[in-house]
Amino acid sequence: QVHLVESGGGLVQAGGSLRLSCAASGSVFGIRVMGWYREGPAKQREMVAVINIASSGSTNYADSVKGRFTISRDNAKNTVDLQMNSLRPDDTAVYYCAVQQFTGTFWGQGTQVTVSS
Repeated sequence: QVHLVESGGGLVQAGGSLRLSCAASGSVFGIRVMGWYREGPAKQREMVAVINIASSGSTNYADSVKGRFTISRDNAKNTVDLQMNSLRPDDTAVYYCAVQQFTGTFWGQGTQVTVSS
């Protein structure tokens, strides 16, 4: 089991920035990928950004956030952050941290991000 704790959500005006953090604990050995997903009002959960925990650190972003969001990880601390800049009202959602480990995928409880216009 991997336990995930997210922090950093909140209310921000359009154009503003927020930084989300996720800390993993428990069976962190074998984590391959860490990332962020979001679920907006009346929308399905979608991938926002993911990062490979292996040495390459390759990343993948949703088209809607490219150039505005940056995902980073600290392998020593088992954390993954999401820096969100130039936020827009349609970024409003519950943001979930997720990890893929060799035993399966684990999810955090989610943190609310609300962007006002």
